[in-house]
Amino acid sequence: EDDIERMREQYDLRRRYLLGELRSMGLECFEPQGAFYMFPSIESTGLSSDEFCERLLHEQEVAVIPGSAFGESGEGHVRISYSYSMNHLRELAAGFVSFCRLCRRKSEIK
Repeated sequence: EDDIERMREQYDLRRRYLLGELRSMGLECFEPQGAFYMFPSIESTGLSSDEFCERLLHEQEVAVIPGSAFGESGEGHVRISYSYSMNHLRELAAGFVSFCRLCRRKSEIK
């Protein structure tokens, strides 16, 4: 039971960290209560979820799933797993932040 409690605490730490990073970027994101995934809105970037994921992968080497894979209502969102190590989550967050800032600047110029 001690191992289970430590695991639960680690996943809670990862969840809170990633949620904080996403919200600090101004992205809307519901706080997950029972899964290892987040589903933030990326509408502020001006990109479709497919385009966002494709470019994020090529430009930042960060892989997330387009919300459109979950139906029409998922468009404008991406699914991010936080079941990875904190080091991986920090790398993901850094790439995600850089990419979102770049996209927002470009959409403001248009």
